[in-house]
Amino acid sequence: MGVPFKVKVITPDKTLFDGETEQIIVRSTEGDVGILANHISYVSSIPSSPLKIKQSDGTYKVAAISGGMIKTSKDKTTIIATAAEWADEIDVDWAKRSEEDARNRLKIHNGGLEFERATLKLQRALNRLSVAQMK
Repeated sequence: MGVPFKVKVITPDKTLFDGETEQIIVRSTEGDVGILANHISYVSSIPSSPLKIKQSDGTYKVAAISGGMIKTSKDKTTIIATAAEWADEIDVDWAKRSEEDARNRLKIHNGGLEFERATLKLQRALNRLSVAQMK
């Protein structure tokens, strides 16, 4: 059994998680990172990706993170996300509509700000759909 440490996951709208765990797995800009207690200090950006928090029964609770940052110290990890939701809370129909809308926008725009927005929207939708299947 691992050593527990504090984790807080917040968005502008809510606190998704505020408690203890033995491990989290998150995708940073450098790749997937596993965080355990006593982790070295670490700060990184997080793209739209899954976040896995180990529960006391050994299973992982999974959330969809829509970009943000992670800050880790020896005894605490904080994730500040643009948006976050648990896999079982994802509205799959809405995520599919969002994916379709983003793909349509990408067909119209070949570059510029609208193209970048559509690309990010598509990444968020695909992440949400992927995470919804992990529940």
